Amino acid sequence: MLLVQPFIEFAFMRKALVACVAIAISATPLGVFLSLRRMSLVGDALSHAVLPGAAMGYLLSGLSLVAMGIGGLIAGLSVALLSGVVSRFTPLKEDASFSGFYLGALALGVTLISLRRSGVDLLNVLFGSLLAVNSQALIMVATISAVSLLVLALIYRPLVIDAFDPHFLQMQGRWHAPVVHGIFLILVVLNLVAGFQILGTLMSVGLMMLPAASARFWSRRLEKILLVAIVLAIFSAWCGLSASWYWSLPAGPAVILCATVLFFVSVCAGPCGGIFRSSAS
Repeated sequence: MLLVQPFIEFAFMRKALVACVAIAISATPLGVFLSLRRMSLVGDALSHAVLPGAAMGYLLSGLSLVAMGIGGLIAGLSVALLSGVVSRFTPLKEDASFSGFYLGALALGVTLISLRRSGVDLLNVLFGSLLAVNSQALIMVATISAVSLLVLALIYRPLVIDAFDPHFLQMQGRWHAPVVHGIFLILVVLNLVAGFQILGTLMSVGLMMLPAASARFWSRRLEKILLVAIVLAIFSAWCGLSASWYWSLPAGPAVILCATVLFFVSVCAGPCGGIFRSSAS
């Protein structure tokens, strides 16, 4: 009863939970594919790449979700595109090019936000304001989640093939691997923009990657990994919000901390490669 009482009594708690569930359903499967493609840190890089665009929207329109969301989307896609071009036409690998661009983007974003000399606004952008989610942000997050799920369903088969055997996808001829990769990165950026609205630029990638990494210790079948990852993300959101309510913790970090605890539990006790299960067998 204690774990459901805040959500029954207070609308802002329900809105925060619904926003986290929407992000969990759409972003966590993308985290699974990032992990399969050994691009886990690319998600972190893109979450930082969103910051300068969001900061520019903030400078022009204040805390306007539409302006900051559009700016973040443009900045994230620009970094993804530039990193792809650099890795394609130079000897630099994609992960290295991403790291170069995202570090500069992070510094630029913090500098732009600091021009308004408001530490409170800077903290809101970096770490989010999960308990202050309004109806406009909720609609935006739900729309991005629905669109992401639809597009992911359309490219699911070629995305799976590209993750395990890109040469086979190229031989089939129906889908070009760069096109699939590009659509996938666009979905990642879209979901990071949605996550940034509620968890901030520094926390948004946590709900995408931590449950995805945890789920690989609970199954070896991709469909089950996707399902377990979503369930773990939703459970992390529920526990984190409850902990923030009863212990007066910041909501966004509390959600990510719960996801981190579940990750350690999975690493230790997961039936598919967990430390204790491996030593026992």
